[in-house]
Amino acid sequence: MPTVLMTAPYMIPCLERFKPTFDKYGIQLIVPEVSERMEEADLLKYAGQFDSAICGDDRYTARVLEACAPRLKVISKWGTGIDSIDSAAASRLDVRVARTPNAFTTPVADTVLGYLLAFVRRGPWMDAAMKRGEWEKIPGKTLGECTLGVIGVGNIGKAVTRRARAFGMKVLGNDIVEIDHVFISESGIHMTNLDALLSDSDFVSVNCDLNPTSHHLINAGTLAKMKPSAVVINTARGPIVDEPALVAALQAGQIAGAALDVFENEPLPHDSPMLKMDNVLLAPHNANSSPAAWERVHWNTIRNLLEGLGIVD
Repeated sequence: MPTVLMTAPYMIPCLERFKPTFDKYGIQLIVPEVSERMEEADLLKYAGQFDSAICGDDRYTARVLEACAPRLKVISKWGTGIDSIDSAAASRLDVRVARTPNAFTTPVADTVLGYLLAFVRRGPWMDAAMKRGEWEKIPGKTLGECTLGVIGVGNIGKAVTRRARAFGMKVLGNDIVEIDHVFISESGIHMTNLDALLSDSDFVSVNCDLNPTSHHLINAGTLAKMKPSAVVINTARGPIVDEPALVAALQAGQIAGAALDVFENEPLPHDSPMLKMDNVLLAPHNANSSPAAWERVHWNTIRNLLEGLGIVD
């Protein structure tokens, strides 16, 4: 009878709905209290007690994986990104890692467009002024007057591009892999190098994976290449942006603003200077929010687990 460590925070509140499926296959669950994620020390407390795991952004480091081996056979990630799992250690220890590709493309792309519209039409700022008793007509622009730079033209980057093009934006793209020429010709995106993208864009949307090539990709050097009127949007992974460098650029007026759904440390520390900046829009890692997307990921995560355990084909 396999035992599963269930730590996916989006699944735990509705676990009763899935319990009949786990019961059907004789699966026992260990369900700790989880707020955002399980850190290395949290996971080590359960080492050797489970055969597989359903996780969120838990820190499955090499140390954790080694402590859980050889019993641990499968980690089924709720969602797409597996940067919190040491994939090399998992491979070495014969631990299968599964995920749901393309899980949150639609809600994340919509979130990016929401930020673009907020900044060009100045909605949040006019609302705040009105509620302070001010009647201030803050000048705005249309998206069609702006250029968007998309860093990472994968599923989400492509979806962002399609939406931006529908609003008449010029879109520049950059990726470390070659992008399908059919998408380029159909969408009208202009693929270019990172320096050109940064210097020519009014908005820079970070949509790449977190990996060794993208860690702190947005840093003091790259921020210095951007327009003083430009805005950075990050809905990908927090560590892609060097937060102290971003704060410094914002404070110096080197760039005009930022919109962040993800952070280097989550939850965002209460002493973060960004919490007091009125040119920054913040959200609590919630760009994936979508009932339809969540439901698909719930069931695919369970299926990945069952396949990994050899219970279903």
